[in-house]
Amino acid sequence: MKTEGLTEQFEEQRSRLRAIAFRMLGSFSEADDAVQETWLRLNRSRTDEIENLTAWLTTVVSRVCLNMLDARKTRREASLETVLPEPTVTVASLDPEHEALLADSVGLALQVVLESLSPPERVAFVLHDLFSVPFDEVASVMGRSSVAVRQLASRARRRVQGKPVPDRDFAQQWDVVAAFYAATREGDFERLMEVLDPDVVLRVEGGAGAPKLGVVR
Repeated sequence: MKTEGLTEQFEEQRSRLRAIAFRMLGSFSEADDAVQETWLRLNRSRTDEIENLTAWLTTVVSRVCLNMLDARKTRREASLETVLPEPTVTVASLDPEHEALLADSVGLALQVVLESLSPPERVAFVLHDLFSVPFDEVASVMGRSSVAVRQLASRARRRVQGKPVPDRDFAQQWDVVAAFYAATREGDFERLMEVLDPDVVLRVEGGAGAPKLGVVR
């Protein structure tokens, strides 16, 4: 497979791979790292032997995420609260580091749901319940039997029961993230409000400095 064609096919899968990685890791920055590692592994592979690129990429990004979860547990990383953005940060003061922290905070609700799951439970739950990947394929990803994977997913469901699991509208989720960045970097609050509530018409006043927002319904 030529490099140009491989790159194009990978880019077509990027959003889906990021969504999978984000659901497993609960962090946009780590999800991007997982997708990048998947791309590197693809480049090191004999692509002419890959029969189903979509399935191959799903398997690889899932295993990369599983390794990252295992490493996170081993390192005893800081608790979830440490990635919360400082409440006093304003739009005008945002720098790339703060943007990364704020973007990660978008995944906190999901992280709360998944934090109680072991890495194997998380992989089984995310791939099957959130992405509708068949159990036999999940079993192949995890190197376990289908029966074992079913048990993991069932156990995960019981643990997250009653917790608000985000819906499957991944396109809308990424639209919100993109709109958030547009608002922080370019002051495009109108786009952000359109994504959050299409019934709201935003009025932006003022020139330099922090914008003054007014909502007209």
